[in-house]
This record gives sequence, structure tokens and C-alpha cells, in this order.
Amino acid sequence: MPPKAAKGEYIETDTGNKISRRSNIHGTQHIILGGKTVIQTDAVIRGDLYRLPGAHPSSSSSTTGDSGEPTPAPAPAAPNTPSVAVSIGRYSYVSKQAVLRPPSRLHRGVHSFYPLKIGDHVFIGERAVVEAASVGNHVHIGCDAVVGSMAILKDFAYVLDGAVIPPGMVVPSWCVVGGAPARIVGEVGEGYGVEGAEGGLARERYRLVGR
Repeated sequence: MPPKAAKGEYIETDTGNKISRRSNIHGTQHIILGGKTVIQTDAVIRGDLYRLPGAHPSSSSSTTGDSGEPTPAPAPAAPNTPSVAVSIGRYSYVSKQAVLRPPSRLHRGVHSFYPLKIGDHVFIGERAVVEAASVGNHVHIGCDAVVGSMAILKDFAYVLDGAVIPPGMVVPSWCVVGGAPARIVGEVGEGYGVEGAEGGLARERYRLVGR
């Protein structure tokens, strides 16, 4: 009977990230966490879907290059530096069963992946699927929402539960979107709290994890 079994649900990193041992994180060398980020049970982060350094959009992504061998791509800038597939800012929260995947585009019959960039104080609800090109700061993504490939969510955007954001859609700052396909249904203000406003909500949620 191990004496410390009760505190074994989360791994806490040097920068304060709390990562569930039951999360599914692939390609950790291609994932950057800014600190104080929470990854919950059964969340999936696909860091193994990344663009090869120096690769053109027409280059095949089928070769991972994890062995460190040179890739036959034109002049990679830094062959020893892992490509970033997913970056998440500080005090962001990835709920249970949420899926984060880098966006991709089809070019000449080949899928090329691009980085998924998520800002600070971002909340991603349970079972949400995010393939955005960029998610700004203080963004709320509701449960069961789908953010299509290469979509852009500006700062303080609010995505309602179950919304489906089409690929490439740009959600302006301070806008509330809902529906399938998603459309702007209101503005962030009365009735919609700002995610992590002044850091209060996000910090309190972070403190409660693992307790």
C-alpha cells in the first residue's frame, strides 16, 4: 500500500503544469506548455502531427524524422530543433476527453500540418475538438464544441457548447458564437463571463486541480 497514492493523479512539472497521468499526449517533444496549464483525464494532444523543419507544403509528412537523420527537404533551418506542433499558454485548461490537433491543409494530394497556437487563460470544455490555427488569450471553448482546421479565435472570444466553427472561420474579439455551423449570436458582456479575467477564474480553477 503506497503511502502517496492519493496524490498520484497528476504530474506537476517544474513550471507548474498539472498533467493527468490518464491523458493521451503524443509527441511530447513537439508540445510547449507555458506553465500553470492543466491537462485533464483522457484529453488527447497530438504533438506527433507536425511539419518537418524546412519542408514545403508539398513535402510528405509521412516521415517523422524522430531518429534525427537528415530529411530530404530543401535547406532546413535548424535540423536539430524539434518542430512545434502544439503550444499552450499559461493558466489554460484542457478538460476531460478534449482533443487538440494541429490544423492541416491538402496541397497537391498531401496533407501538411501547421502549428496549433493557444494563448493564455484559455478554457477548453469536455469533449471539444480544436484544430484551430490560433486561439487567442482569455478564450472560452464550450463542451462538445468543434473548432475547424485553420480557424482563428481572437482574444476574449466565447464559443458556446456544441458549436461547430467551420474551417478557416475567424471569430472576432469579444464575440459569442454558437450553432452548427457557428455564427455570431452576441457579445461578451452580461451573461458571459470573461475567461480568466484578471487571472482570477483561471487561477482558482488551477488551484482546485488535484485537491
